[in-house]
Amino acid sequence: MTAVRRAAPVLVAALLLLACAGRAGSTGYRYWSFWERTGGHWTYATQGPASVRPDDGAVQGFRFTVGADAADAGRPRGTADFDTICADTPAKSGAKRVALVLDFGTPADAPSGETPPGGRTVCARVPSDASTADALAAVAGPLRYDTNALLCAIAGYPHKGCGEQVSTDHEPTTATAEPDSSGSGSGPSLGLPIGAGVVALLAGAAIWQSRRRRDASG
Repeated sequence: MTAVRRAAPVLVAALLLLACAGRAGSTGYRYWSFWERTGGHWTYATQGPASVRPDDGAVQGFRFTVGADAADAGRPRGTADFDTICADTPAKSGAKRVALVLDFGTPADAPSGETPPGGRTVCARVPSDASTADALAAVAGPLRYDTNALLCAIAGYPHKGCGEQVSTDHEPTTATAEPDSSGSGSGPSLGLPIGAGVVALLAGAAIWQSRRRRDASG
């Protein structure tokens, strides 16, 4: 019982941290999310646009959104068909064509004082070894990056800010122009695993502390 009483303050602290982690779910980030079109559905990219080297005929999407993780990031809206987007861009030896869907988000997700431009689609014809970032730079500049190479702006939007933390208490902005019930837009949510990990870590520390005190007293 003495060990339990000694461990109790640490366990209480762990529970408080877990509660805070749950409340942190109402906080997200304003950023450009990156998507890949596979099997007729949008899939949240697992790599950054500078690392992805799409094949000729690929469809890639960017959506300016507010979200805590991939699960609540808004998918790109609008036409997402390669043949339509690249209809006027013929194939060329030594090059590839990448269809890009650019969704500048909703007014609710826009930084204060800024209005999102209308969405657009564009076909980038780039060298065969080009990355998605290269394709984006070729047709949707100016791009803006921060010192950590995080993509902050496409076609100059937004004019300022980069991945800033914001409240997500408003209604989710994940509506798309096409239903997507595949669940492919979901991704890892870190809040719960981190909270559970904190509890496990602190609970372990409490047990270790109580044993050390018991051994010392013995």
